[in-house]
Amino acid sequence: MDKIVGIGNALTDILVNIEDDSFLKRLNVNKGGVRFIDKEEFAATNETIARMNPYYSTGGSAGNTIRALSMLGLECGFIGKAGNDRYGEFYRKDFDKLGITTHILCGDLPSGAAITFISPDGERTFIDYLGAASTLEETDLSIDMFKDSTCLYLEGYLVQNHNMIIKAAELARQAGLQICIDLANADVVKSELDFFKQLVTKYVDIVFANEEEAKAFTGKSPEKALEDISKMCSITVVKAGKKGAYIKKGCDTMHICAEKVDKVIDTTGAGDYFAAGFIYGLACGYSMEKCGKIASLLSGHIIQTIGTTLPEDTWGRIKEGINNIIS
Repeated sequence: MDKIVGIGNALTDILVNIEDDSFLKRLNVNKGGVRFIDKEEFAATNETIARMNPYYSTGGSAGNTIRALSMLGLECGFIGKAGNDRYGEFYRKDFDKLGITTHILCGDLPSGAAITFISPDGERTFIDYLGAASTLEETDLSIDMFKDSTCLYLEGYLVQNHNMIIKAAELARQAGLQICIDLANADVVKSELDFFKQLVTKYVDIVFANEEEAKAFTGKSPEKALEDISKMCSITVVKAGKKGAYIKKGCDTMHICAEKVDKVIDTTGAGDYFAAGFIYGLACGYSMEKCGKIASLLSGHIIQTIGTTLPEDTWGRIKEGINNIIS
């Protein structure tokens, strides 16, 4: 079966429940917003949250996708950078435990982390420190990292490092891999639009985008954006939340309904899990429709839990759902 290798920010997710929103004011972050912090502020924040019973899990966009693919039984690899500290050790050990082939290089900065503060009403507020994850360079990459794989999954958040992304794409091509990219963030797409278009046109086979990212890429609605992006690559997927997803391969276009859920708890990782389900379907040789339904199934489960990891019994239900889709 296919082996998938991902490259992305090796970030540890830290989830913290807060009793009231006055805590957010002390951290100088708007409720529901995101703020990036430096090494010194991260150290101070770390000391504070260590006393608040936080929950830890491996994260980062590509990391979430690769972890989910591994849980579905695919052979996987991951390329990233972390510090020589407890978060870096946590990330490496977690992926090693799952049998993921890791190329997590050691950087000089502390390991990156995405801290999520959960208010009593369920609203999420983010403080991110990229740290060592942001220092992955083209000189860190080698052809051996891509050998024996069939597909490279790129995280769009990395695209600001042009030289590193191009080097990864070129090495993947030399090794005969297909290349997938998730556009990751509409603001990043806007700021790097020309480079994104060059990258997709020259190297990418499969593009994943949500409707905001697709609009930033093309200036158009999901269905029209699908048409435009599909002219640049082999398979295009535009996710539209509750409205489902649109898929185009060649002359074939289809709409996949969103999975029906009782209650949306946390949308973090929904796109990452959608990509995992779709890539899993492709790796198994299923039709585009079945790939889309598996993707919808996975994203429907992750939005019903806090964070981006699922317990074993949920994976059991997911695998039963996949069997129903393919039967």
